[in-house]
Amino acid sequence: MEGPDETREWPARSLLGLLSVPARRELLGLGVRKRFAAGAVLLREGMDDEHVLLLLSGFAKVTATVENGESSLLAVRAAGDTVGEMAAMTGAPRSATVTACGPLLARVLPSAALRELLLNVPEVSVALAGIVADRLRWANRRRLDFRGYPAKVRLARLLVELAASHGSSGPRGTVIGCRLTQPELAALAGAAETTVHKVLRELREEGLLETGYRSTVILDLPRLRQLAELAHELP
Repeated sequence: MEGPDETREWPARSLLGLLSVPARRELLGLGVRKRFAAGAVLLREGMDDEHVLLLLSGFAKVTATVENGESSLLAVRAAGDTVGEMAAMTGAPRSATVTACGPLLARVLPSAALRELLLNVPEVSVALAGIVADRLRWANRRRLDFRGYPAKVRLARLLVELAASHGSSGPRGTVIGCRLTQPELAALAGAAETTVHKVLRELREEGLLETGYRSTVILDLPRLRQLAELAHELP
């Protein structure tokens, strides 16, 4: 009998969203479930452990230590995503810290069991390789954005991408459920925190978004895509 995790609707761009029900069942059969409280560290930069976490609910922030010793936000992961797969594949120390944004449920997958599954179920292997490639493409795009667009356009592009990957439909627009602080948005957009504060105020005044304690709501996604110079790209 299929469990609810096997048949529920997962985000289309997540690993679980890319898999058929049979392949999803194989992956969800690995490891054990574990709940994490808000703020809990799921994986820590520099550690030698090799397990992988498959997120079933909630959001997680991926951060790394930069040269001045401060922490910089690299990415956000949501339900259906994996974190920690690089260490499992290479055996190298963790390259980033992963922290729960709020209450979070995940499956803890032993690295050996995951590697065996990847050998025996090619669909999972191909999907995971595609996810890793997409993340590399996203990182490369960020670097190009830093050089090619002003801060307002960069932040608009970031918000459009967060809406596509982590957004859900709400009564007033697209809700980005993972609440990011202004320093975190600044890190992702490659802008100064004061600049992000100014741009967010402008976007609110222009009726493009509203910000609250727990979420950001995109009120007019088509106009935000136009500002981000993404109007002619597929959502």
